[in-house]
Amino acid sequence: MRSILGLIALVGAATFYLYLLTVFLPPGPRHARLDESGAPIANEVGELEMEEDRIHFPSDLEELRALANLLKFYKAKHKVYVYVLFCSAYLYKQSFAIPGSSFLNMLAGALFGTWTGLLIACTMTTLGSTFCYLLSSTFGKQHVVRLFPDKVAMLQRKCEENKSSLFFFLLFLRFFPMTPNWFLNITSPILNIPIPIFFFSVFIGLIPYNFICVRTGSILSKISSLDDIFSWGTLLQLLVIACVALLPGVLIRHYSKSHLKLDGLEPNGHHAASPATNDRKTR
Repeated sequence: MRSILGLIALVGAATFYLYLLTVFLPPGPRHARLDESGAPIANEVGELEMEEDRIHFPSDLEELRALANLLKFYKAKHKVYVYVLFCSAYLYKQSFAIPGSSFLNMLAGALFGTWTGLLIACTMTTLGSTFCYLLSSTFGKQHVVRLFPDKVAMLQRKCEENKSSLFFFLLFLRFFPMTPNWFLNITSPILNIPIPIFFFSVFIGLIPYNFICVRTGSILSKISSLDDIFSWGTLLQLLVIACVALLPGVLIRHYSKSHLKLDGLEPNGHHAASPATNDRKTR
């Protein structure tokens, strides 16, 4: 009970910190208020009613582009503030295993460019995952084992079988997700994976995924219509991104065939079906 209360208090403190960051934002751009039909709203003397753009988490690409434009406005006038806000939001999401890294990675590409955005995304992913590791180690070990006994036992067995190549085994799991990244983060303390090995396996293993998202974000920020998306230049860039991102995975898969024991692992952390199970399915 004490561990749950401690985790709730920590989440509450981090949420309050993010709330303060957004509440005390410097003045942002203003635009005319629109009614339900999209027409500007005017007051009694005929002047347009203005409202300030607000920051919120995007749910689609249009909202992502709007958020990127808003943060670019802040970045031009308050560069340090944008870095602090972006990194704080990323660490919050990653530390508490909240979905949405693809949007934040694309936002990093749109805001900071490909290479700076990739460095920020990889750093924040690694630090946030490490914080998640530490939170699980401090507050959640017994709860994780209680909620996911079979998956934890399967991963523990695989880590023992690949003890001599543990780092490459973890890289394989990051490149080819046999189990979600957030689940690897919270179970790693239970599996007794040393923090240095965990840290570098996250940093290196998620570079391809981060690169795809960041580079896509940097391209999308320059796209103004659907015709731009299907232009030869954009399609060629996306093809190069895919090839570059797949290369490390091909090398790791080649290594895994001769060095790693992966029997029993299937995508998304499912166990391989036993003969008895297969027999039941065919009936």
